[in-house]
Amino acid sequence: MTTKQAHGATDTPAPDPERDALSRAIGASPSYRLAYEDLDFMGVDEMRPLRLQLELSKPEYYLRQHNIHSTIVVFGSARLLPPDQARAQLEALLQRAGGQAGDAALQAGIARARKQLEYARYYDEARSFSEIVSRHFQQHQRRDFVVVTGGGPGIMEAANRGACDAGAHSIGLNITLPREQAPNPFISPGLCFQFHYFALRKMHFLLRAKGLVAFPGGYGTLDELFETLTLVQTGKIEPIPIVLIGERFWRRLIDFEFLVEEGMISRDDLAHFSIVDSADEAVALLRDFYKGVPPAQDK
Repeated sequence: MTTKQAHGATDTPAPDPERDALSRAIGASPSYRLAYEDLDFMGVDEMRPLRLQLELSKPEYYLRQHNIHSTIVVFGSARLLPPDQARAQLEALLQRAGGQAGDAALQAGIARARKQLEYARYYDEARSFSEIVSRHFQQHQRRDFVVVTGGGPGIMEAANRGACDAGAHSIGLNITLPREQAPNPFISPGLCFQFHYFALRKMHFLLRAKGLVAFPGGYGTLDELFETLTLVQTGKIEPIPIVLIGERFWRRLIDFEFLVEEGMISRDDLAHFSIVDSADEAVALLRDFYKGVPPAQDK
């Protein structure tokens, strides 16, 4: 027995810089990362199917955790301002114009601000609609007719705000855009989601939808509205109340009768939606459709 063995000592391998360098290279290689922690790998084209699945699965998980059974989708322009902001904006421009009557750009700004103030009433209507619906249908343990919006400003903010006024839950489905859209602060914590894919966001708008309410808006509002009308028309989803609020706006924007006259849609297709002018009328249509009772839970 050697002296080292007698004292319980063990042999220490001599340093091997080359071996250590090779081991470090393995540890630093992207291939060695855990797959679900490797963001670079998750971003490659080949992983698109998995990313699509994740964007379907994550919101579904949280909505189930929060016991969300049915939703009411609210669409409308992100550009609409609350009445107080629209009024303050117009007043500031009018004050500036006092000494610059010939400024064409300023006059154009005033015209836009007047239009903003005219449409600001729909902010209040969206807020009122959401508060009424949320108070009526979220009184029980089940969460029904939970308002869901695109999560941004304008009409979306108003609708989430109305639910917040009622002390009820609401959902925001945000989308990553070139001009970053931050969530409005009235969405319920835990029910605000961010999407990369429009297609998956569209699915979540309608998976639990028991009604759709569209306020004046632009391309995004029209996109979602006509997609929903098409799904109902083709029987891909069960009929739901589709309500357009703002009669003057919608009647001028789309000549539905012309579509019928030209044979592009049938007259029966006009029954898939209603045009009204106030939150109270929209709520009445929802109550009539469901006879005042939350729809049965889907199996």
